[in-house]
Amino acid sequence: MQTSQEPRARRRRGAARARARVMAEINVTPFVDVMLVLLIIFMVAAPLLTVGVPVELPETAAEALPVDTEEPLAITLTADGRILIQTTETPEDELVSRLRAIAGERRSDRIYLRADGAIPYARVAQVMGALNAAGFRNIGLVTDTGGPRLDGGPVGNGG
Repeated sequence: MQTSQEPRARRRRGAARARARVMAEINVTPFVDVMLVLLIIFMVAAPLLTVGVPVELPETAAEALPVDTEEPLAITLTADGRILIQTTETPEDELVSRLRAIAGERRSDRIYLRADGAIPYARVAQVMGALNAAGFRNIGLVTDTGGPRLDGGPVGNGG
């Protein structure tokens, strides 16, 4: 025996199913809007990530060093005598103490020294001594490729 409430309950369930069928399509417009905004943000931000210090590196015939898993630490000596750790200018009297603090946080003792070609060798050697005193024993000198070779071979990367 059916009560009068059972057909009403069935009608309600049927109406709920009919409403559920209306939303069978996914509205992707908000998703596309968000993706376009993110794309614009990344396109604007990408050129800002390539910040560097202009230095005229000397050219040599040396091969490039292998890449480490840790972000390389670089010290830069500019033509006007400034010293930079990565891109932060550092006073000369604070160089060793800052590098010791950095060395305590790193696994590798590798450091790259970028010196402008106009810097006297004595100045480069002084900074290398400071790097050694700060605990960095593995110093890589950064140069541009394609410089003259001393063995009489061809200039450039061809030999």
